[in-house]
Amino acid sequence: MKQSILSIKKSGIIALLALSATACNKFTDRPPLSNITPDQYLLREADLAAYTVTRYNFPTHSGWGPGTHSFDNHTDNQATSGAATRWAPGEWRVPQDGGSWNFGNIRQHNYYLETVVPRWKSGVLSGNAAAITHYIGEGYFLRAYEYFDKVQAFGDFPIIKQTLPDVREALVEASKRKPRNEVARFILSDLDSAISLLSVTAPQGAKNRLNKNAALLFKSRVALHEASWLTYHKGTAQVPGGPGWPGTGKVENFTINIDSEIDFFLTQAMDAASQVADAVQLVSNTKDEGYNSSSNPYFKMFGDMNLGGYSEVLLWRAYDASKGINHNVGHYVNQNGGNTGFTRGLVDNFLMANGLPIYAVGSGYQGDDMVNDVKVGRDNRLQLFMKVPGELRFTDKQLSGGTPILEGNPDIIGLAETRYVTGYALKKGMSYLSAQAEGNVGATGSIVFRAAEAYLNYIEASYMKEKTINGKADQYWRALRNRAGVNPDYMTTVAATDMTEEAKNDFGAYSAGQLLNDPILYNIRRERRSELIAEGMRYFDLKRWRALDQLKSQPYHIEGFKVWGPMQDWYDNPGTGESRLIEAGTPGRTANVSKKSESEYLRPYRVNLTSSNFWVEGYKWAYAHYLEPIAINHFLQSAQTQGETGSSVIYQNPGWPMEANVGAIE
Repeated sequence: MKQSILSIKKSGIIALLALSATACNKFTDRPPLSNITPDQYLLREADLAAYTVTRYNFPTHSGWGPGTHSFDNHTDNQATSGAATRWAPGEWRVPQDGGSWNFGNIRQHNYYLETVVPRWKSGVLSGNAAAITHYIGEGYFLRAYEYFDKVQAFGDFPIIKQTLPDVREALVEASKRKPRNEVARFILSDLDSAISLLSVTAPQGAKNRLNKNAALLFKSRVALHEASWLTYHKGTAQVPGGPGWPGTGKVENFTINIDSEIDFFLTQAMDAASQVADAVQLVSNTKDEGYNSSSNPYFKMFGDMNLGGYSEVLLWRAYDASKGINHNVGHYVNQNGGNTGFTRGLVDNFLMANGLPIYAVGSGYQGDDMVNDVKVGRDNRLQLFMKVPGELRFTDKQLSGGTPILEGNPDIIGLAETRYVTGYALKKGMSYLSAQAEGNVGATGSIVFRAAEAYLNYIEASYMKEKTINGKADQYWRALRNRAGVNPDYMTTVAATDMTEEAKNDFGAYSAGQLLNDPILYNIRRERRSELIAEGMRYFDLKRWRALDQLKSQPYHIEGFKVWGPMQDWYDNPGTGESRLIEAGTPGRTANVSKKSESEYLRPYRVNLTSSNFWVEGYKWAYAHYLEPIAINHFLQSAQTQGETGSSVIYQNPGWPMEANVGAIE
């Protein structure tokens, strides 16, 4: 019981620390375990390099599917064939055991720092001094990264800076949660240490290892997240000191000035983001229409095998299929729909190249009767990163007679694993090389951090703080729009923005259940949505903006392309001419599309109309879902009176029950 609170068995520590003494400079490798004991380890540069790289825990491509490009599934940007329980109040339930409330990785990082830093200061570490300093910086970064995961999951969290003895009283005391703003400040402190120690260029010059700009970018992300969370959740139980905050009476010596904290975090975000944006140029875009973008640096950056030459890429993971280090992104993105698809809301939200929303008078929008028409005259990011019928798939492979191999009509009714779920197909991350489209050989790089996010972070943080677009923000915003092939005069867009129209397409049009009344702020959010499509940032943004409250009273139906228009002919049986589309509710038949009578647009979660489909009435929300529940066993293990969860020094997150297998509904 003691070890399950905060510690790991001592024999387990030895196993965890017994890493290869050979340094590894590629994020792709994972060295084997050895029999080196702790007192012999972490004395050489190579030990430090091996230890930290083995602790890299960043989201990257792996296994089957479109990799990180499917991480925006279960949002208003992308949909997969099955929805998530977070959109069904009562169905996401408190676990009995497990969950994200754990300290294993934190202990590993604490052990590393408390072992290595004193040795470094006393001069007993052997190896290149600059490299040793860099790897100590990695340790601070990795602890900060782990803690940020905890802040996103739970908000308030214990701050533990050293390994702890296997003594129940000490472990229970250390389990006490600290207010989320204090945890965020602790994270920034670790990142400041990392930034001061990391080199701009990692040892041996590889972008497969952490570096100063990656740490600065991440610092801007952390600070913006906390500032925006405190801003939009202010006055609720999700913010320290707010009404109903469960830390009241549990957190000792608590005081907070929310507005001062917001200002602090915004200032930190601006400073860190501007250092990256000023130093790193965006990759160029040839602004082609997406038919064959194989030589377009902006497109290729997401599907190349070596990302080291792209200025914008700050950290990436390399793969080598010959060593069994591979993924299947190319197979799913090039060959089929990958069981994902962009939503109608996302596609409609992209601007026209002239800077106007599609609904604005004079926009030039061609309509959506055909998916190819949707891309005409649009933001080039939509043209590049959404594939449509007739586009080239391979540059090194043809059919007999030299006929190019082209993208076909989206299969919206086939096998779930390869389905085009919405009809709007993902193209981000695609390679035009035929070998990359085969299974189990994918070796295109996976981006962890890229500099465009720093541009976006600065624009948002500076506007939140100053309520105006300052000179730097203007420069960065114009750079993003120029690269995207969109009129750089963002005020043209602002003047044409109708928030009631945007509310139809975008959860980000809301905060705290209210439609934004600031079209500049809204268009900053739109820019972020357009730039970061299919990069796994959408849910992160929606939570910090508190952009989901309105779903409690206004459920939202995810939609795809206009299936009940001319495109329905694509699904006629070539032999008989009979349609293969079977509407929901058709007696005696298994449906594969939603009803024509309720919408012209495909609604993937309205195909199954039975009560077993928790999303049949649309995406709904419970306010508790902004944070995760803590499993019941953690309360039992930290209880001051055995068996009584209410005596625990830990408190449950707002709205979540203190009972296993029960969900939140408010």
